[in-house]
Amino acid sequence: MSGTQNLAHKASRGVAVTMGGLWGRALLQMLSTVVLARLLTPADFGLIAMVGSIMGIAELVRDFGMTGAIIQAKNLSDRVWKSLLWVSALIGIVLSVAVALSAPLVAALYNEPRLVAITLFMAPGVFLSGLVMPLQAMATKNLRFGLLASLDISTMAAGVVAGIVAALLGAGFWSLVIMAGAQFIIRLVVLWSLVRPKWGPPRIVKETWPLLGTGGSIFGAELLGYAEKNLDNVIIGATLGPAALGQYSRAYALFLLPLQQMNGPLGRVALPVLSALRDEGDRYRRYIRSAALVIGYLTLPTYAVAAGVAQPLVRLLLGPGWEMAATLFSLLAIAGFAQAIGRLRTWLYISLGHSHRQFVYDLVARPIVIAGFFFGIWWGGLPGLVLTYGALSLILLVPGFGFAMRGTFVRPGDVALPIIRPAIMAVLAFAGSWGASHLVIDTIAIVQVIVGMVGSLVIISPLFLLKSYRGDVGKLLGFVRSIRAPKARPAKTDAAADDAETTEEMAAELANTETFSETANEEQKTDEDRLIETEELTRRARRAAAAAADAGTAPASTTTKTADPQGDDSRHP
Repeated sequence: MSGTQNLAHKASRGVAVTMGGLWGRALLQMLSTVVLARLLTPADFGLIAMVGSIMGIAELVRDFGMTGAIIQAKNLSDRVWKSLLWVSALIGIVLSVAVALSAPLVAALYNEPRLVAITLFMAPGVFLSGLVMPLQAMATKNLRFGLLASLDISTMAAGVVAGIVAALLGAGFWSLVIMAGAQFIIRLVVLWSLVRPKWGPPRIVKETWPLLGTGGSIFGAELLGYAEKNLDNVIIGATLGPAALGQYSRAYALFLLPLQQMNGPLGRVALPVLSALRDEGDRYRRYIRSAALVIGYLTLPTYAVAAGVAQPLVRLLLGPGWEMAATLFSLLAIAGFAQAIGRLRTWLYISLGHSHRQFVYDLVARPIVIAGFFFGIWWGGLPGLVLTYGALSLILLVPGFGFAMRGTFVRPGDVALPIIRPAIMAVLAFAGSWGASHLVIDTIAIVQVIVGMVGSLVIISPLFLLKSYRGDVGKLLGFVRSIRAPKARPAKTDAAADDAETTEEMAAELANTETFSETANEEQKTDEDRLIETEELTRRARRAAAAAADAGTAPASTTTKTADPQGDDSRHP
């Protein structure tokens, strides 16, 4: 295998490893939902969701956008890295105390005295996250996908077991607190034992401030986004009570699964790769087009089919008593379409270094959605809120992408064109799944789900007679082949040469592989082109090897055994 193929294989393999880890985590999360929904009441879930909204704000402040800033940064010296460790720990301590002190206010907001104890027990989790965050961010930057995936699965498994055992013993809503706490503690213990970070003296060097400035802009955008995604919890909990919020929280938890487990792996790889490609316009655009295609086919039909069979699917997973959650889950698919595509917009802002621009846009867009929550619940209760949220999310895609692309080399067609065919497929898939499942509406839930899925396959199958859809299938299969391609056995080299295989090299080669190309014609290269490309790759590898040999005490070795953040939206436990 050539150097080019080996690097492309490594990058695409990272998507596969990450996807496997997050899918394993999703199965465990689904297991916990299925079991706990039968052991606990909707009100139990609602109580934790009430505190979860407050905890999420504390988590965002604690992160302060530093995760995105660390990933975006091209170089991090050892001094800056140690400063970031201290900054994150200090913020975590302050916010843990602040959350604990706010416990009476949280209880007063919802008129629910039990929230005082829940908030006090969950407050230390903010400090634990402050210790874990920098290690996970550097792991993402350094593409340590195998360790990230294994840690995701192991910590989730431990938390699920602890939560289910507690529920079986009659702990009630405390089982959800125990489940979240166990994951925090185990993740920290494992990371600390593997990494053993060298903190150095407690100080903040001046080189850290530009990074914190970038993080501040990312934080501002994330805070507005979090307010948009969680103020509905506050509104529902304060006006309709914990039982209604519990129904909504479980519907939203199911809604998040496709975003976290399908878009999540691609996003975890795409953001550092795009950041490395931001000075190479053509390759960057090819990667964006390919990412849009993969996102479209992974998420849009999935949401469509799930919405079509929502009633029997939720009844199968959660059991009786969750009928409102099923209705809300089907309506949330509209927002799912928008959020899946909208992930690309966030990647554009951060990878191109335009986090300040993202903050400006969100200052306008997010309040519109928040106002929509109040209108929606006044207009139609819980279903009205969800419908309004979905409609506004779709409408705001157009100005959002327009502002993100303004003045850049990225064009609207780079995102819009790859999404068209998956969107058409999604509409047909919904019609097929809904219609077929209603033909057997008097049967048990699992039969309705299976028949609905078969119905969606039947109605979309004629699309593959079209050349354009067959071409898309070829690109997706090419992606799978590149993941499964056998790994070459390179000759043994010294450590410096090994370290020379940087993120930038992977990104550059990944953007030129068959997997991430716009069309088949773009992949046809002459022998001379390939020779030039190989020579350039060799020169870059030599330069990178020399740089790695001179790096000395680079922090990369400190962060090789770390874990990944728990996904893009930690809204619900």
